Parts: sequence; C-alpha cells; structure tokens
Amino acid sequence: MNKKVLFGVLQTIGWGFLTIANAWGKSLIKNIDITYIYLEALLFFCAGIIASLSVRKYLKKQLYFDTFQTKEIKKLFIALLLGSIILFGLLLFSIPLHRLYNPSNKPIKAIAFYSTAINSVIYIFFWIILYVTIKIIRRFRKNKLERLELEANLKESQLNTLKGQINPHFMFNSLNNIRGLMLEDVDKSREMITRLSEMLRYSLSKNNVDKIALSEELEMVENYIELSKIQLENRLVFIQEMDTDINTIQIPPMLIQMLIENAIKHGISNLPNGGQVKLVIKRRETYLIMKVSNTGKLVIPKNSTKVGLENIKKRLSLLYGKTAKFSLKEKNMEVIAKIEIPI
Repeated sequence: MNKKVLFGVLQTIGWGFLTIANAWGKSLIKNIDITYIYLEALLFFCAGIIASLSVRKYLKKQLYFDTFQTKEIKKLFIALLLGSIILFGLLLFSIPLHRLYNPSNKPIKAIAFYSTAINSVIYIFFWIILYVTIKIIRRFRKNKLERLELEANLKESQLNTLKGQINPHFMFNSLNNIRGLMLEDVDKSREMITRLSEMLRYSLSKNNVDKIALSEELEMVENYIELSKIQLENRLVFIQEMDTDINTIQIPPMLIQMLIENAIKHGISNLPNGGQVKLVIKRRETYLIMKVSNTGKLVIPKNSTKVGLENIKKRLSLLYGKTAKFSLKEKNMEVIAKIEIPI
C-alpha cells in the first residue's frame, strides 16, 4: 500500500475509534443535547487529525532515524508539547458549543480543563509512539531489503570474477601443451587444438550460468582427459564410476573439470611412471558426492597460487553457503578431493 494511503487509513481508524468512544461516553450522560454530541465528536476528530498532521510535519523535518541520539529524544518531547498544545487549543472550542446547546448558568469546572489537557498529552504521546514504531519497522525492512540486494549483487559480481579466473587458468595449461607438441607431432597437435576448441566453446557458452546438467560437465571432462592423454600417453589411467539416473542433476560448471585438472597437473604429471585418476559420483539422499582421487602425495608447492582450490571453495560458498563441503586429503598414497553439494 502507498505510504500516504496507509497513513490516511491509520489516521482515520485511530482518531475515528477515539471519536466514537468519546461520543458514546457523552451519550450516557443525561440532559446533553444530541446535536452537541455530534458536533463535539466532529470537532474532536478534526482536532486530532490537525494536531497529528502538525506533529508529523515537524518530525519529518527534524527527526533523523539514521542517527538516533539524545537530541532526537529532545525533538520527540518538543513534538509531544507541540501536538498537545494544538489539540488542547482546538478542543477548547467545545466550550462555546456546550453553552450554545446546553444553556446553563453553571461555570465550567477547572477539572474539565485539566482533564482535557491531560487527555491531549496522552493522545499525542501514544500517537508519537505508534508513528515512531511504524517508521522504525519500515526503515528496518527497507534496510534489510537493501542489504539483501547488495549481498546478491556482491555474490553475482564475485561469481563472475571467479568464472573469469577459470578460462585463463585452463587456457594457460592447454596452450603450453600445444606448444610442447607442435614440433614433435603435427597430427597430435591438430587433434589437441580440436579438443581445445571444443572445451573453449563449452567454457565460454557456460560462463553466464551458475549451474548445468551433470552430463554436460562429464562431456567436458572426457574432452579434457583425451586432451591430457595425448601428452601423457600411457602414464595416465582414467577410471569413472557413477550412479545411474543422475545425469540431469544440476552442478556448477567446470567444477569436476577443475578437480581433474588439479589431479593431473599436480599429481600424475609429476610422477615418472604416471598413475591413475579416478572419478566417483554418487547420490546420497539429498546430496551429490563427487570424489576425484589420484596417485601421489599431497604436496602443494610454495610458489603455487592455489587459484583452482580457492576458486572451488569460493564458488561453493557463494552458491550453497554452509550446506556444501569440500575436502582435500592424502590417504594410502592417494590424494582425494571430495565435494558434497545439496541436490
């Protein structure tokens, strides 16, 4: 609802309820003209609206919710005093109305003035409390929405940055392989370039999406393995095990490929006799478990930037929060990288 419309509705309901209650109380008193009751009710309603609008105008100009300090409390007291005076002053017009419709020689008692003044303060006091409470709630909701929007934009920006790190990281390794084989075997180099172009087409086309089908990712993994086997030949043995009926599960693009790339680059390529890379993908209830193991020891060179590992951790954190898990450990002369993501 529009803020002005909402304010008008709340004003009408609030002062309208007090007006009806006041008129009903007066109607219980004998010997009071009914016309006077209606006119006084109208006066009370209009006085309440005018007084509260004056207070609102003052608070909108003087009160700052972003820096709510001691001086803001003083401004609230000034608003209370201002509104009470206006309301009390307008309600004094009920005196000539009373004398007009209820002729009597009896003077109006002083207690009537005191009670009207006290009631004016009470009405404005609770009006200010409600007004400030609603303003604080609305501001809190607005700040929360803005914070969520900023967090979403930040996540999107970070994800785009991380995706941008994937392509140069991958291209650097692949182009080095092509350069090494170019003068040795033209046919293998040509085949390597073909594989590379297919992988680059995949990485560029999926750069704007956060998740893809598992089957698409496995196609890229197959290309990468074939690409690596041209260089490593029989030194690389690749084994794949996976559950059935999981090809359509959505995962972040190039996630498994980076695990395979790290296993080959930091593991198999450093072993004179090569070794084995094993990819196991299993579904466990509401989680998808991807495990890549390779022959070798978990040794991270001092000059390593660890871009790939940090990239995986950050992407999982941004996409899944604390529900995703990533671990890297050595066991029985094997390095095991394991990722668990919610389905």
